[in-house]
Amino acid sequence: MRNILVCVVSCLLFSCSNGEYNIKDYGAVGDGTTVNTKFIQAAIDDCSDNGGGKVIIPEGIFCTGTILIKDGVNLHLADGAKLLGSDNPNDYINIDPFTDAVNQERGKCLVGIRKVSSVSITGSGSIDGSGKCFKNDYLKTVALKYGLDSKLGVYVSNRPFLVRLVDSRDIQISGVKMENAAAWSCHIFRCNNVSIDGISINSHVNKNADGIDIDSSSKVYISNCDIDTGDDAICLKTTAPEPCFDINVENCRLKTDWGAIKIGTESMGDVYNVNIKNCFLHNVRGGGIKILSADGANVHDINISDIEMDYVDMPIFIRLCKRLRSYRNVSKEDVGSIRDISISNVKATTRACNDSRVNPPSGILILGLEEKKIENVSLNNINITLPGGGLNEHKDISIPTDETRYPEFSFFGIMPAYGITARYVENLEQNNVDFRLTGSDERPETKFIEVY
Repeated sequence: MRNILVCVVSCLLFSCSNGEYNIKDYGAVGDGTTVNTKFIQAAIDDCSDNGGGKVIIPEGIFCTGTILIKDGVNLHLADGAKLLGSDNPNDYINIDPFTDAVNQERGKCLVGIRKVSSVSITGSGSIDGSGKCFKNDYLKTVALKYGLDSKLGVYVSNRPFLVRLVDSRDIQISGVKMENAAAWSCHIFRCNNVSIDGISINSHVNKNADGIDIDSSSKVYISNCDIDTGDDAICLKTTAPEPCFDINVENCRLKTDWGAIKIGTESMGDVYNVNIKNCFLHNVRGGGIKILSADGANVHDINISDIEMDYVDMPIFIRLCKRLRSYRNVSKEDVGSIRDISISNVKATTRACNDSRVNPPSGILILGLEEKKIENVSLNNINITLPGGGLNEHKDISIPTDETRYPEFSFFGIMPAYGITARYVENLEQNNVDFRLTGSDERPETKFIEVY
């Protein structure tokens, strides 16, 4: 026994002597079935307690529940390494509970970063959330396996996020692959100075499969990412009264079954100083660019430029409404605002009529409120190709107000114009905005209602 202890201690000293902590030296087994949570966490804790360094996930498949990255730790996934989420819901912890826009309880995660600074996730390995394990049918099997409560709805509702950043600062994530999340892939909440570069996300195995959600955070830089999701690809939101500001996104490839670039829907705190450029959006089943204020947020100083869209439902959707949903036991009583929006250098092709959520599709929809108009929207160098398909009867369609409903363009149905429809907008500026039809369309190009 003494020789075994000496061997283990010697191994640990060797692995940590250069600031590197290999999780195998702590007992982790990369066989895809052993749950390694305590071993990985022990390596992270030692690394942080000793002043920081690199915790290495070596080649292999390391199953785990929630792990928490601590101050000064670089979690490094080597080539061929995979962190695999446990299929047992009880292996996850909630690091910050809240309710999202679709009334789901949220907060659990696989990799958590909470109230820390100077941490990073790097490497060419992957983080796999085992998202299919949190579907109803699979959970029935899991319940028998682990003797879980028969009320499986709670596990379906509070599915774990893949990576979650909460109340932290000075964070870098680069190179890694994020796959098969049970809910959102990467949630950044109340954080400052976050850089995400060169990662890939593929998430289609469960609902609410967002890519990167930036929530009430500041100084966030997203670049060179390849994101393919079942829900919103990159989404700015505010589920807290704190604002979301100084956000920069560039050089990303986005494919999604819903919104590619989205501000809202959760929108309690203000959103401003946002710059998004040089992105390619392809095979988007929902909107290309969505700018929304539904819960009292003042959204302003948004600049989006140099965007190419190939095969999207609706290229541009801007909506101010007054749903006024509460989050984290806080709510706003006053409607927000949308102003000072600049969208320029956009080239887009919409989906075919029989493959679009709204048939026939339209290019741009901007809807404010009678008592609170959207202000100062500038559209420059916009080129949108559409399939046509509109009938003469469509040009007289009345646009519903739906002031308190979830703000989604498809809920409004067919538009009375194939190009741009706008209502309750003040100072809408258009320069070189061109709509090209590949088929006949009996609707007019534009329909303005109380636009000044």
